[in-house]
This record gives sequence, structure tokens and C-alpha cells, in this order.
Amino acid sequence: MKRKRMAALGITVVALLLSGCGTVNSVMRKEGDTARELRLVKTYCQSIPRAYSGVAFDFCMLHAAPDPTGFLIPFVLVDIAVSAVADTVVLPYTIYRQSADGNISIYWRPGRS
Repeated sequence: MKRKRMAALGITVVALLLSGCGTVNSVMRKEGDTARELRLVKTYCQSIPRAYSGVAFDFCMLHAAPDPTGFLIPFVLVDIAVSAVADTVVLPYTIYRQSADGNISIYWRPGRS
């Protein structure tokens, strides 16, 4: 019984980490969704590279308007390590996308679709 509870807790923690994972947000979602997420936290970043985009996403989350609760910072710091591993796994794909599409723009600029 205790083993099942620990397994359920572990699965829940992994699911929560992956739902906020910078790599999932920047590689597996649409470019517009990624940009919208960063605009919502009022980041000061203008764009993020596609290679190691999860780590860049997390740094942009930290380089945003201050979180008054302070709740976000510890999770982002843990996610940087998780994203670094995940970004390394998807590196061949993101290098291809970087050469084909360039950076992910956070703010729309005229003349860019």
C-alpha cells in the first residue's frame, strides 16, 4: 500500500515538472504559445534560441518582472537542470530548427510572420 502511494506521488511530481518544463514549453508547443507564455510573465527577453531553448525559456522566466509571491523561483531553478538534460536529448532536432527557422521571437516585429 505504501509503495503504491509513493509511486503515485512520484508520477504526480514528474507530471507537474514536465507540465512546467521549459523544454516542453519551447520545443513541443507552437512558437506563438511559447511567446505568449513569456509575455504573460513580462519577460525582458526579446527572443530565445531554439538550441537549448528550454534552458533559455527558464532564464527568461527568471529575467522577468519580479514574482511578488516568490513561489516561482525555486521551481524554475530546478527546471533549469531538468531542461538542460531534455534539451541535450532533442539537440539534433533543435539545431535543425534553428538553422531553418532562427530564434523564437517573443515580441512581434513588423516584417516578420
